[in-house]
Amino acid sequence: MKLDIRNRLLASTLLAGAALVAQPAFAQATDSAVPAGVQTSESAAQQAPASAATDDTGNEIVVTGSLIRNPNLVASAPVQAVGENEIQLRQVNVAEDILRTLPGVVPSIGSAVNNGNGGSSYTDLRNLGFNRNLVLLDGQRLTPAGLAGVVDLNNIPVALVERVDVLTGGAATTYGADAVAGVVNFITKRNFAGVEISASNQITERGDGNVFRTDVTIGANFDDGRGNAVFSIGYQQADPVFQGDRPYSISNIDSFGGGASGSGTSVPSRFTRPGSPTQQIDPATGALRTTFALFNFNPYNIFQTPFERFNMFGQAHYELSDTVEVYTRGLFSKNTVNTILAPGGAFGAPITINYSNPYLPAAARTQFCNANGLSAAQCAAAAAATSPTLANGSTNPNYRTFNTTVSRRTTELGPRLTSYTTQVFDYRAGVKLNLTDSIGLDIGGAYGESENNSRGTGNLRVSRLRQAALASSTTDCIGAADSGCVPVNLFGPEGSITAEQGAFLTGETSVAIRTSLAQFRALLSGDIGVSSPFASDPIGFAAGAEYRKYGASQNSDILSQTPGEISGSGGAAPNINGGYDVYEAYGELIAPLVSDKPFFHSLTLETGVRYSRYKVDTAGSPTFTATTYKAGGSWEPVDGIKLRGNYQRAVRAPNIDELFSPIQTALTNLGNDPCATLDANGVRVAPAPTGELRAVCLAQGATTATVDIITSDPGGQVNYTGGGNLNLKPEKSDSYTLGVVLQPNQFVPGLSITVDYFNIKVKDAISSPTPGDAIAACFGSGNTPATGASATDACTVIRRDPVTGALFGDAATVPGLFLASSNLGKLSTDGIDVGVNYRRDIGPAVLNFAFTGTWTHSTKFQATSVSLNRECVGYFSVNCGSLQPEYSWNVRTTATFGAVDLSLLWRHLSKFQQEPDDIINGNGPAFQGTSTALNKEVDFQKIGASDYFDLAGRFGVSDNLDITLTVRNLLDRKPPIVGTNVGSTSYNSGNTYPSTFDALGRTYAVSARVKF
Repeated sequence: MKLDIRNRLLASTLLAGAALVAQPAFAQATDSAVPAGVQTSESAAQQAPASAATDDTGNEIVVTGSLIRNPNLVASAPVQAVGENEIQLRQVNVAEDILRTLPGVVPSIGSAVNNGNGGSSYTDLRNLGFNRNLVLLDGQRLTPAGLAGVVDLNNIPVALVERVDVLTGGAATTYGADAVAGVVNFITKRNFAGVEISASNQITERGDGNVFRTDVTIGANFDDGRGNAVFSIGYQQADPVFQGDRPYSISNIDSFGGGASGSGTSVPSRFTRPGSPTQQIDPATGALRTTFALFNFNPYNIFQTPFERFNMFGQAHYELSDTVEVYTRGLFSKNTVNTILAPGGAFGAPITINYSNPYLPAAARTQFCNANGLSAAQCAAAAAATSPTLANGSTNPNYRTFNTTVSRRTTELGPRLTSYTTQVFDYRAGVKLNLTDSIGLDIGGAYGESENNSRGTGNLRVSRLRQAALASSTTDCIGAADSGCVPVNLFGPEGSITAEQGAFLTGETSVAIRTSLAQFRALLSGDIGVSSPFASDPIGFAAGAEYRKYGASQNSDILSQTPGEISGSGGAAPNINGGYDVYEAYGELIAPLVSDKPFFHSLTLETGVRYSRYKVDTAGSPTFTATTYKAGGSWEPVDGIKLRGNYQRAVRAPNIDELFSPIQTALTNLGNDPCATLDANGVRVAPAPTGELRAVCLAQGATTATVDIITSDPGGQVNYTGGGNLNLKPEKSDSYTLGVVLQPNQFVPGLSITVDYFNIKVKDAISSPTPGDAIAACFGSGNTPATGASATDACTVIRRDPVTGALFGDAATVPGLFLASSNLGKLSTDGIDVGVNYRRDIGPAVLNFAFTGTWTHSTKFQATSVSLNRECVGYFSVNCGSLQPEYSWNVRTTATFGAVDLSLLWRHLSKFQQEPDDIINGNGPAFQGTSTALNKEVDFQKIGASDYFDLAGRFGVSDNLDITLTVRNLLDRKPPIVGTNVGSTSYNSGNTYPSTFDALGRTYAVSARVKF
């Protein structure tokens, strides 16, 4: 009796903790069951390759891709499952690490993205975009982390993940909008009992990149198994890895020249003057010179972002009676991601400077006077006139100023640091009612909020720079007596900007992004008690209704809101506020038609439909509707051979960012400007534009004084203007899969093979043109201007710097390319997934072999009807983003000797080459020959096939303790080098693609887990 009371009190405490504390979840003691025919990535002996869809205790488990909880369900759509053992052997620390290297997944924003990381991690199925797949926890939606409505994988409770299911193809009928490419479903352990404590640490062979993680989980069954409660808490911390600490990334390499490169925003300052290219001040003579060294920003940037996370997770369920069960789940996470960028500065900022500026050298003053038509006498008088007014208050006729653009790296201020702190809570509760022996009703609701606060330091304020450039002395600014202005020395060498000047020039920025998601669902499911005359299992069904309310806002300080105020920030961060409501009704049906008949061991039909109505929170409350549906089935002519197929119509509704973001100017990537004739050093690399090309360049904002001396952006980050569109409608997709599952247990016990063809097409895609599309629409191929009315429109929307004629510069005055959002896009992809699992006893060992591979035949994107239908499989360019290999596979081979697992993982990526259409449009080609930066022969147009090997050993020291040792990148393979500016900034960094290839080198990891 005392023991029973004690157990009830413990269970009550855990249940209350799970209900009151919102948090991510952690480890469990039993292996998951995997639905039959699922392609697995499991490695340890405990995981059978094809088990039934229930666990050993008869508990209901989550079946990804269906709302019908049928133990005998045979999936018609392929699902790739990654089990707990695989996660432990890899020693991954965040969910993004689990998914990044899976075949069929391309790396998205994550720990290897520095410039472009907003503090969250995402996944990208089939290279269709991280916003076209849905991330679930136990089959339920989580609160998104930003304006795009996407779940931050940093908040997934890895320690309690039992398996990860990746479903290919549309799944909007089952889960609602956004599941265009598929779903990623993280399944947690339902009935954890006991205490588990784990700790892990990893470090690279070079002694950096340390990652520490620890988790504590406690759970209990109570009241004779009628209930269970679990609570888990975890902490993780990761150190940065700087690009300057690797020999292949310490110097910035030009992808198109092969030599050392960098940013044209350098130190000492560079200036423009009428009739001349941008020139640098010579600290020795004080004169402007043409040649100079580009700024090498690589050593400041990082391959692995610093990360810290504290998370908690609690969940519980309890059977009040044989017909009523209540459940609850709470998740809380607080994580901080830090990005580190090279020192900022004035990135081509338009500045007005007085000729009497005390820091202006006499030689440079003379050059500016000559360029602006001042005589020697006028120049001398202007040099002496330190005030625009005379003592009597009248205008000083000798006071003069000149306009220039300034490019000056403010190294004295240190690197630009941005800290993104995200706090998320998500709470769910509900009740399950057994209405009959075979029909149940699940009524539940959830609410969650996410807040991402970013804080930036080391940023240069352009308005302050303009104030400080007008100086009457080294202590007084002109016209700014009461502003605290400190005159700045823009003409000296590195170190000439003092701490006092820097304090005036810089500002701290802050942006807060808040999102919320309220959900309510009622789901009736079971079987109708009737079966086909030729089958024994009854027909299963699910029907229900769902309501979701999304809200999101972005609130920025004045500095962040002001276009062009924060130099080099990539655009303003305006205030945004929006939301929408979703009302849905849906139904699914699974009908076993034939079973245990000749040539029909089983024949099953699966159908479903969902109707959705969206109401946008804005003036007029516009609404739009969408209907999705699916049909599929499987046929087993004999036991062990199954043919399956599935068709899905899915939709993706426009998210809050796509609807409500205002039009603004930001940064994009472009390696070639057809109007540019000079490189960053002022060296002519192309003839001055003539004829129609010249006319187009002038029409876009270049002047007759600058059209012949336009400079290409050495950083490859030109400006673009774009934003949201309240007229956007849902995009639609059609996807189908056809496959075969072989389980020849009678002939080869322990073997299962899956082969599935996938095809996904998205029409009315919400998209905007790529930079290459915008250039090609105006300039055609090979920098020959296109003709016709559409080409004229495409040309006139491109707007250049009114001073330099370039496409880069101050965001307030240089709109750059125009990349409008619309429903005019199309996407498509197709290929074949293969999975092989084999388990066999060999003497004293158990051998487990798991192969998962993908052949991607094509992945195409067309932004508008007149844009290029761009192929990106096997190609890299500024237009293709993250890399999509044609062939990729993972092979896990594990030998188990009693309590010891020895395992080898082989990861393969096929070769890549520079996108041919990118070259045709004038972006390159990339460099081939002897690289002066590397002092060897290179071919930056190609990336060879890559193979990585990870070795792991897990040792059961006792019944309660196991230790895992892992060596990643066992052969210490170096990443391929292609330079820094042949791809997009987010993924092409440090002369390679660090999200795709291992830029850290050989890494050691060790973990210990205690269970009792």
